[in-house]
Amino acid sequence: MTDPAGDPGVDLDLVTAALRADSADVAIYTQVLTESLGDSLPAGVVVVDRERSMSDRMKGRPGRVARVTVRLGEDVLTLSAGGSGEFSAEICHEVRGVVLSRQPVGVEQWAEKLAQALVVYSQQNAHAAEALRKLVAGP
Repeated sequence: MTDPAGDPGVDLDLVTAALRADSADVAIYTQVLTESLGDSLPAGVVVVDRERSMSDRMKGRPGRVARVTVRLGEDVLTLSAGGSGEFSAEICHEVRGVVLSRQPVGVEQWAEKLAQALVVYSQQNAHAAEALRKLVAGP
């Protein structure tokens, strides 16, 4: 799958590989999602929930990422980071604010679904296509 211009830079396999590459480490993975995708995609597509300790608040630090929610069309993909460094992933199908299905999945399946949804979204949105090119090619 490529973007509408036929540029092979937005390939499903490359996006999936890029999303899986950092999934072994919670801190790196959430950083990739929040920085590479969250900063590049339109507001509201990627929502990051953080947990801030008292020390974080006093020192002005943002805190650790607790959950990343990606909304692409009718797909809502949520990745929650547990305190022990484990992920819990969920894929929801939502229509007009009503969740029609909710499926807990493994991180690999979640990353595959995210890659598929991002490629489809990028075909309709040039800004998203550029974000995917950056994710695949690196900064």
